[in-house]
Amino acid sequence: MLVILTNEQVLPPQQVCQGCLLANQSGLPRWQKGKLGCGRALGKMAANQADVYECQMGFRVAHVS
Repeated sequence: MLVILTNEQVLPPQQVCQGCLLANQSGLPRWQKGKLGCGRALGKMAANQADVYECQMGFRVAHVS
């Protein structure tokens, strides 16, 4: 599951990505084969935490399993 991280909230991608030109046809981040196609990997914040990415719009996206 992908979530958008802000300084104060964790948001569903549908709430942020709907208006993004880089989103897929469903208005979701371009997540394919374990990679965010519309951003870059930042790695893990800690060993036991989720992978974090930065989308091209500047939001942080976490892949939470």
